[in-house]
Amino acid sequence: MDKLWYVVTTYVGHEENVKEKLEARTESMGMQDNIFRVVIPTITEVDDKGKTKVKKMFPGYVFVEMVMSDEAWYAVRNTPGVTGFIGSSGKGAKPTPLQPQEVDRILVNMGISRVDAESELKVGDKVNVIDGPFKGMMGTVDTIDLENSRLNVLIDLFGQETPVEVELYQVSK
Repeated sequence: MDKLWYVVTTYVGHEENVKEKLEARTESMGMQDNIFRVVIPTITEVDDKGKTKVKKMFPGYVFVEMVMSDEAWYAVRNTPGVTGFIGSSGKGAKPTPLQPQEVDRILVNMGISRVDAESELKVGDKVNVIDGPFKGMMGTVDTIDLENSRLNVLIDLFGQETPVEVELYQVSK
């Protein structure tokens, strides 16, 4: 099964608390193979006085990257402070995941990628370019620049392997 992104609803102002409890619960219940990242979408703004302020993009919502199994669904749903999932009709129905392009747009604004490069990518891995001028092409990871969230990918152009530089958010594994 694929790990996908889901939106969990919480009480407004309780997002951090839910994130901490969900991460602790993932650890204590041994769900690390089903629940991967918990993200509160934020954006950094600078006000008139030059002060930097972190603002929640979606108050009352937490994004969870997970493999939707009965156990993972139960663990998330029953975390204190969680009021439900977006895209679920209730009555025990599993929610609908976010589309990759929706997740990418939100995560890119935060400066992170849907692909967790540290744990998911290594040199020699095959990737699919999902955005930019090389969209739809397959390539092989040549180098990884975690600091700048970039990859050099070798793509077959006109019968010759050509290195191209792409952002992390432009590829999927």
